[in-house]
Parts: sequence; structure tokens; C-alpha cells
Amino acid sequence: MAERTVSPGSSSGSSPGSSSGYLEKRSLRRGSAGPLLLTGLGVAYVVSGDYSGWNFGLAHGGFGGLAVAAALMGLMYTCMVFALAELAAILPTAGGGYGFARRALGPWGGFLTGTAILIEYVLAPAAISIFIGDYVESLRLFGLTSSWPVYLCCFVVFIGIHLWGVGEALRFSFLVTGVAVAALLVFAVGALTDFDTARLDDIPADPHAFGSSSWLPFGLLGIWAAFPFGMWFFLGVEGVPLAAEETRDPARTLPRAMATSMGILLLLALLTFLAATGAGGANALREAGNPLVTALDADGGGRTLARVVNYAGLAGLIASFFSLIYAGSRQLFALSRAGYLPRVLSLTSRRKAPWLGLLVPGTIGFTLAAATGDGARMLNVAVFGATISYALMSLSHIVLRRREPELPRPYRTPGGVATSATAFVLACAALVATFLVDVTAALIALAVYAVAAGYFALYSRHRLVASAPEEEFAALAAAEAELTRE
Repeated sequence: MAERTVSPGSSSGSSPGSSSGYLEKRSLRRGSAGPLLLTGLGVAYVVSGDYSGWNFGLAHGGFGGLAVAAALMGLMYTCMVFALAELAAILPTAGGGYGFARRALGPWGGFLTGTAILIEYVLAPAAISIFIGDYVESLRLFGLTSSWPVYLCCFVVFIGIHLWGVGEALRFSFLVTGVAVAALLVFAVGALTDFDTARLDDIPADPHAFGSSSWLPFGLLGIWAAFPFGMWFFLGVEGVPLAAEETRDPARTLPRAMATSMGILLLLALLTFLAATGAGGANALREAGNPLVTALDADGGGRTLARVVNYAGLAGLIASFFSLIYAGSRQLFALSRAGYLPRVLSLTSRRKAPWLGLLVPGTIGFTLAAATGDGARMLNVAVFGATISYALMSLSHIVLRRREPELPRPYRTPGGVATSATAFVLACAALVATFLVDVTAALIALAVYAVAAGYFALYSRHRLVASAPEEEFAALAAAEAELTRE
């Protein structure tokens, strides 16, 4: 049965007035974000990955394997960001990747992309809240011996700020991100004074691994296995287009902010990776929960800079947690407004915040964090969802370039289809690599996907909302194609 879109008022259609009323209750605050705040948002999504997580890739690929993996993932994200910048300029709505795929790949493509993004942005904050709890305990703050009150505090306080308003939320995120980035730069300067190239390849080589050497101690396969950890330097930056409806002049602002934030992240990744591994040693860092502090305090002397970076790591985690809460709420808002998920989830408050879109994922995230305490597993599930969305969003760019070459494009991706094709191939490789790292996490993500797909197939695909911006855009494209055929 073909999908049908309906107005919000009934299953058979309604007047324009009722459609207008539906969208009035589901509108965001326009013009709240400029290029500076959006650039900060792009960095905030990712900055916690510079403080921890990436180093576990050393246990899978060694320095050489992780270096190649991070370079390839950096290339993938750069290509994808340029492709998404073009798509965001064409369709500047809160749907982000779902909206792009909806136009290019139809309702199923839009739903599968949006669901993958939602998996990423619901699971990642839950995982980061666990890491924040671990940090607070390790720093002996507030005398806490259990982490669940920290999880609860994170969700209550930071969701409260988001409910206050998007402008206030983005300014808070920008401030905390600035502290975290400044500390990374200070760390790099301090660590480079202890840099020793002999420490880069100090992991013993596995003689049974194909192609193993001191630089590739786990062989050539170790490069592939390190892909998910190379992603930690950039994971989340693709969420900037989700702020499109709250952006001033999005067709100009979004591409500029996305390119700038990606450039900053590439620089931070290079500095952090080289400085930390060269100062602390690959072997010491590969299982360290706090690799930057481990690198600075390798001799156990308790350096002041190590303590400063330790506190700054908490700021980095808070920045990413806070911004990912924002991204998840906007993706849920867009999918709900268009009818893919229950429509009540897209209602906005008097301050134009999607209050249920914030509270429902927050409740799920807190419950998962308190019940499992397994942040690493949840992040691996988030990475699996992310790689699916990357492949589908890159494919959307290719399809729209081929099928609608005359579509007005305020911004055009450098390299065109070749750029998005590169991102697509690398995203597929990263998707397969997740099975090399954590099969259980991949299967959990697939199970969630199966349940969501069942809901869409049996119920929501027959009740899509025609007046939602992403659906209107797709309907207009279909009408134009029909006129061209006639």
C-alpha cells in the first residue's frame, strides 16, 4: 500500500486553517542562532571525544592503525559536511538528515535516516552522562559515592536550560565549549614539551597479525577495527543542520558554520592525538579512561596541568551532553511534526521549545544510564546508528545531484558527487567496522531499528502530515516531476 499524507485534522483532509493551527503549535523560535553560535554548536557536539574514547582505538590498531583510521574518518566527515551543507541550504528545516533523505529517497528513506540519527542522539547523551558521573566520582566532587544522582542532575538541569529557550541554550553551550577547547590547546602545549617519537609505537607487535609492524602492531585489519574510534574526533558534527529553523539566513549561515566547525575539529584532533600519544605512549593510553591526564602525569608526579585538564574534561563532557540533547530533541520534533512518530511529541511551549521532544528522550536516556551504567556499549550503539545515517545522507546528495541537477543550490559542494561518493563508501566501511568492535551493540541497534520500522510500516506511514515542511518540499518535487513528464 502506498504511503499517504494527511492533514492533522482528519484522515481524509482538512481546511488550510486547521493545518495552519497545527503548525502554530509546533513552531520553533526563528533567528536565534548566527554563524558564531552554530560554529560553537558543531564543536560542542564533538569536543568530549577529544578528551576520551578515541584512545581505545590504540588497542585495536596501534598508533599507525588509529592514525590511518582517524585520517580516513576525518576525510569522510569533511566530505559529508560539504555535502550536507549543500542539502541544508536547499532544505533549511529542523528535519536535517531526515528531510534530505525524504526528498531524495522517499518516505522510507527519510524514516530510516531519521531513526538512525535519533538512535545516535538519544544514546550518546545517556552514555556521556555516565562518563560525567565517573568524572565527578574520580574528582571526589560533592562527596558522591554513587553516580546516578549525577545522571539525574545532568538531565534535569540541562534540559531545563533548553526549555528556557534556544538562544540561552546555545550561548551556554558556546561558553562551556570555549573552556573545553582552550584547555585542549593548553594541554597540547604542555604535552608537546614531553613529546618523544619512541613512545608512538611502543605497543608490541602481534606476530600472527597480517602486515603487523611496530607502527601497525595488530596488522592491516587493525586499521579497519580502529574506524569507530577515529570517528570519536568528529562524531556529531553532522547535527548542525538540525538548527536550521532557528538560524538567521540559514542558506548562507549553515554552510559557513559547518565548514568552520569541521576545520576546528580537524585541528583539535591532530593536536590531541599526536601530543597525547607522544607524551604518554600508545601502550599506556590504549586502556586509559582519562588519556589526556594519563599523558600529562605519566611519571605520577601529579602535575598541576594534569589537574586543570581533568576539570576541563568535565567541561568538554558537559558541552557535548548539552548539545546532543538539543540535536536529539530537534530530530524527534521534525519526525513527530511530519507524522512519522506520535504527533504529540512535536508540541512546543510558549518559549518555542519542543518540551516533550526534550523530556521524553531525556527520560529514556536517564533510565538507560541508571539501569545499565554501560556508557561504552551505548556509545557503540550510537556509532552504529550514526554510520547508517551517514551512508543514507551521502546517498541523498548523490541522488539529488543526478535526479534534479537544475534544483536551485545557494551553496554547492566542492567536488560534487565525487565528494559525497567518497563519504558514502567510507561510511559503509565504518558501518561494517562496528561489527569488528562490538557485535552486541550492532545487534541492539538493529533490534531498535526493526521495532521502529514495524511501527512505520504498519501505522505511521499511512498518516504522514502533508503540511510539514519536509513533506511539502517532497510533494512539490513530485508535482514538478509529474509536470515534466506530461
